[in-house]
Amino acid sequence: MGMLSRMSTIVKAKMNRLMDSAEDPRETLDYAYDKQMEMLRNVKRGVVELVTTKRRLQMQAARVGENIVKLEGQAKQALEGGREDLARLALQRKQAALIELDGLDEQIANLELEQDKLTNAEQRLQAKVEAFRSKKEIIKAQYSAAQAQVRIGAALSGVSEEMGDVSLAVERAEMKTERLKAKAGAIDELAAAGVLDDFSGREDSLGRELAKLTAAQNVDVELAHLRASLPSGGDTKALPGGQE
Repeated sequence: MGMLSRMSTIVKAKMNRLMDSAEDPRETLDYAYDKQMEMLRNVKRGVVELVTTKRRLQMQAARVGENIVKLEGQAKQALEGGREDLARLALQRKQAALIELDGLDEQIANLELEQDKLTNAEQRLQAKVEAFRSKKEIIKAQYSAAQAQVRIGAALSGVSEEMGDVSLAVERAEMKTERLKAKAGAIDELAAAGVLDDFSGREDSLGRELAKLTAAQNVDVELAHLRASLPSGGDTKALPGGQE
């Protein structure tokens, strides 16, 4: 029995959590307001029906009053005509009509009391419904605002997590940049100190001999141009040392 009781308690707790998560307080408030409005409409309908019944009884009482006046006239007319028996019959009917009229007046008075009670109840219920409607709208607005805050908070939480990842990436990029800058600075410093020689200008012996040969050929070409440009048509005197 104890295990069954605990299982029942657990099931009820889970059901309550499920119902709480599925329930929208705004819908519950609107439903409660609709039920109150239905009650108010029923009260108003009751007042209308009561007033209708009272009016019908008042009309009936008015007809009975007219009949009483008519019976009085008939009794007088019969008595003047020497028909006391008809006069007595008319007066008997008048008495019955008076009794009926008294009953109608009593019913009308009771209906008026009930009408006053229902009218007061309607007014009080109307005031309560209006107060509930105002409170309902305030609670709904607060609930919607709280929902918006929760959504914004969740969004900001997601943004914070993403910004944390971005910050780590930026930090790594800055560290790499600093390492590259340090490496470049070290290379510049070594180059300025002459530690890093430029070996691109160095040539082997064959290259140097070819360079000399090229230079000698260039000199011969320039001498030929100079001879051609002399007025003597290119004849030159021998220079000392056997050079031309």
